[in-house]
Amino acid sequence: LRLEGARVVLLSHLGRPKGKRDPSLSLAPVAARLAELMGEPVQTADDCIGTVVQDAVAALTDGDVLLLENVRFHPEEEANEEEFAKALASLGDVFVNDAFGVAHRASASTEGVAHLRPAVAGFLMESEINFLSRAVEEPERPYAAIIGGAKVSSKMAVIEALLERVDKLMLGGGMANTFLKAEGFDVAESLVEDDYMAEAKRIEEKASERGVKLLLPADVVVAERFEADSPARRVSVKDVPAGWRIMDVGETTIDVYAHALAECKTVVWNGPMGVAEMPSFAHGSHRLAGVIAKLEEATTIIGGGETAAVVESLGMAEEFSHVSTGGGASLEFLEGRELPGVAALQDR
Repeated sequence: LRLEGARVVLLSHLGRPKGKRDPSLSLAPVAARLAELMGEPVQTADDCIGTVVQDAVAALTDGDVLLLENVRFHPEEEANEEEFAKALASLGDVFVNDAFGVAHRASASTEGVAHLRPAVAGFLMESEINFLSRAVEEPERPYAAIIGGAKVSSKMAVIEALLERVDKLMLGGGMANTFLKAEGFDVAESLVEDDYMAEAKRIEEKASERGVKLLLPADVVVAERFEADSPARRVSVKDVPAGWRIMDVGETTIDVYAHALAECKTVVWNGPMGVAEMPSFAHGSHRLAGVIAKLEEATTIIGGGETAAVVESLGMAEEFSHVSTGGGASLEFLEGRELPGVAALQDR
């Protein structure tokens, strides 16, 4: 855009300031880092709407870049308030939406502005849609999904949707405990959502009916306490000690999952295999990342959020076909739900 003489006005948010100005969530450090990466100056404004901002935009010359202040400093942003969207839209001629990470939310700076100016998807948004659409609409087979994370309640909808599409489904993380308990295993003090045990059984039955191979952990790493330095050991899922809790999947589980993944041509992974934020219980996630990265003939898609953080912490992001920037957005896309930020760009 700059090379063609465009005057670029950037909108973004940082954190959750709840509609109030919070200096710790200012985008000023972001502007400084962007300037370093570009090797060019990046101008800033103290707000994202108002006379001062309009004057700053009017003063731009061809090729200039202006980063406005955190749009979430205004409650109207997350409320998708029309007048606020109009104020933002007035600052440019064409709207480029590259914010896939918030595409599942109807915000003024994404969904709202898209209806008020000629609107197009940015390169990142385009890449996200292309890769995730491939997994939803026309995956090369065999197609496997690995779903982890803490709570099954937050993943039930995507598991339901994936059962209609995948050939293999592998579960890990705290959410797998509910499935293990539903199968009759004693998981001791592990995180379990008892209200979802019947749902877990139904999912297992549905997988069987549809011919989907559903894999659960065979062994796990258990800890005496939910602490990074807690005594821990690896046991079979049949032998979780009383009073202990499951914190990660074990070596045998990853070996089994690796064997199941070896022939797959499409692989989607969303959610860590254990309490990955604690180094002692990140090994399962780290090993799984290595396994998936070596599937050279497969399209490998990493869901955003914690899973992306795992592969990025390992310096492995470049070894996957696609690492999504959207945790909730990628989940909802895989569920087949319409994303407001994407829908507003269609046919534009």
